[in-house]
Amino acid sequence: MQSGSENGKRSVFVFPACPMPVKDDAMTDASAYEPPKVWTWERESGGRFASINRPIAGATHEQELPRGKHPLQLYSLATPNGVKVTVMLEELLAAGHSGAEYDAYVISIGDGDQFGSGFVAINPNSKIPALVDYSLPRPTRVFESGAILLYLAEKFGAFIPEDPSERAECLSWLFWQMGSAPYLGGGFGHFYAYAPSKLQYPIDRYTMEVKRQLDVLDRQLAETRFVAGDDYTVADMAIWPWYGVLTTDALYGAAEFLAATDYANVVRWHDEIAARDAVIRGRKVNRIRGPLEDQLHERHDASDFEFRTQDKLETAE
Repeated sequence: MQSGSENGKRSVFVFPACPMPVKDDAMTDASAYEPPKVWTWERESGGRFASINRPIAGATHEQELPRGKHPLQLYSLATPNGVKVTVMLEELLAAGHSGAEYDAYVISIGDGDQFGSGFVAINPNSKIPALVDYSLPRPTRVFESGAILLYLAEKFGAFIPEDPSERAECLSWLFWQMGSAPYLGGGFGHFYAYAPSKLQYPIDRYTMEVKRQLDVLDRQLAETRFVAGDDYTVADMAIWPWYGVLTTDALYGAAEFLAATDYANVVRWHDEIAARDAVIRGRKVNRIRGPLEDQLHERHDASDFEFRTQDKLETAE
């Protein structure tokens, strides 16, 4: 029900009742879960991340964060959200913004580093990435990947349009990613790749939504070179590690299942961005899995890409 007024008279608008969902064999089975009146936490509930997920916030242990020599200190991991920020920092440096030099340290979420006291102090939500800017009179923390992208874009005046209309388009797509990706990661990715058993209903539900999102993006990219227009912006940096990489098997191994290569405009956009030197470097930072030559656990200087990837370090041992 919604109320309003017209000519001083109060009016009431009644929305039709939502129909009850139709049950089918894909939604029900003999072992259907019956929620209790009050949910309680079972520590080992199953799934890849069961050992680190918990329903409370705050630190679980004392653990100080390291600090390097540069004003910008990044604490992260090369997940899609982490890659957004390292790509942005490498793009800023490539564009000549020397103030974007940074130190990057691994936060191993599988080991629970995100619950250490030092990390919780800069991100009370215990999610990577998190950034501290020591170039200001008061050290400033920035957490949530979209907030970090916007912070850096405004700090350096780069990769975000100045024209108000173009800026609004860019920000709309940036926040489209922030609102859409939980359906891809926490929804589709979890039930397709990480859940302890494959269940048709949630996989179907989230597959449908992810394919709809890919279609939204594909239709936009049919009209523009980059997501928000002719220029490469923070919107591309936010969306690409999720939806661009989804067209390859590098994310959940689901490209064939989703028929992701059918979205030709997304594939074209993915390939153009993947070839950028700053993107190639940014994807390596804080990466702890995959080919050794693509892993740069910590980044402190541009020369680290040449001398301190894991293949070089392990050969030297």
